[in-house]
Amino acid sequence: MNLKQLRYFCEIVACGSAAAAAERLHVAPTAISMQLSLLESDLGGELFDRSRRPMGLTALGHYFHPRAKALLAEARGLEEETRSVASGRSGVLSIGYTRSSIFTILPRAIRAFSTTHPNVKIELITLLSEHQNEQLLNGRIQVGISRYLGAVEAVDGITFSHLIDDPFVAALSTSHRLSRRKSIRAAELADDAFIAYPRDPQSHFAEHTRQLLTNACGTNIVATYDANDIHTALGMIASGLGYSLVGKSAGDCNRTDIRFISVADIHAAARVVAVTAVGEHSKIVSTFLDTLTATTVQR
Repeated sequence: MNLKQLRYFCEIVACGSAAAAAERLHVAPTAISMQLSLLESDLGGELFDRSRRPMGLTALGHYFHPRAKALLAEARGLEEETRSVASGRSGVLSIGYTRSSIFTILPRAIRAFSTTHPNVKIELITLLSEHQNEQLLNGRIQVGISRYLGAVEAVDGITFSHLIDDPFVAALSTSHRLSRRKSIRAAELADDAFIAYPRDPQSHFAEHTRQLLTNACGTNIVATYDANDIHTALGMIASGLGYSLVGKSAGDCNRTDIRFISVADIHAAARVVAVTAVGEHSKIVSTFLDTLTATTVQR
């Protein structure tokens, strides 16, 4: 049994005869008859009562007809869905992201992408930068948004696409003594509690930011608290437990309980990149990367 046979059978039912079905399908009547005979042979019984004119469905035919129509409709739907996926109009896009990118970078790109690709389901997976490469290579995610301090080292099988350089600012609670300043120097925070993040053995980001403060202050800065992620760190800062260094883009989260202040003697910036697996040819992925680049602006 194949789809052609199902189609011919359903057309005979719809048209009332094999001759009329052949005319509608623009095929020879003998082709219709041959395929119907093969179908009945495969099924083990006759679908039409040929002793009547016009011929009608047998009991087997009445059983088979609605199910054949459903299979044809499912096949047409599958074909349309597959064509849509092949063209990049629909499908699933799995994105791994660092938590800091959820403030502005990722939402802007998703809003713009979803406007033009409403049938693409987006799956968001929180992953530290150091964990994204493995997940790309094993196919768990298709795109990653990573953040690095310093040079981004090449990794076999991974492509890095630069998005922005995100300068560091100090995140202070609104009640902090320096929160009304437009700019401060790192040494002015030397006696305050420093909140480092993320707490993960594979990540060097917390140590890098601590070293930035140490170099700028001229004295060793030790983390008073270690937060699991930037959202936890910001909650601790808002509660007045200390301060941290965060990317300037985090200031776009519109929090009213935290001030984001420029640090005059810290000039380093985190490099935010999109990462994909080498050989990734999905049209959905390439279109999302174009959208991500277009919606990410240097602030």
